[in-house]
Amino acid sequence: MQVPRYWREIPKRYRLEAAQCKKCHNISFPEKFSCPECGSQDFKTIKLSGKGKISTHTIIRIAPEGFNDQVPYGMGIIEMDEGPRIMAQITDCDPEKLKTGDRMIYQFRRIREDGSTGVIMYAYKFVPDVGI
Repeated sequence: MQVPRYWREIPKRYRLEAAQCKKCHNISFPEKFSCPECGSQDFKTIKLSGKGKISTHTIIRIAPEGFNDQVPYGMGIIEMDEGPRIMAQITDCDPEKLKTGDRMIYQFRRIREDGSTGVIMYAYKFVPDVGI
């Protein structure tokens, strides 16, 4: 993906804005140029609820550079209530107790800080939905 396009799409990703096909109503996140179901290029923007359930998950015990202080942590594919699936870190819980089907909710969080530049990177993570 081209860098300028990536930066333009960041706000939509952070706000969980998805594209819903006007023809077949399929929801894509992130948005696509054409619908993967019917090929239409006519979409409307919708905001996802931020709620979903764990479709599958794993526990990261040996982390990539910059995440060593967070191990062990959960990574999972969360099936949003609206249908799209999002891969993200699962936090604020014991990763050993995660189960397929557990309810999750989106949180906008600090991911890490780049030590050489001091730039703080943000993205979405998911936390257990405790019904608050």
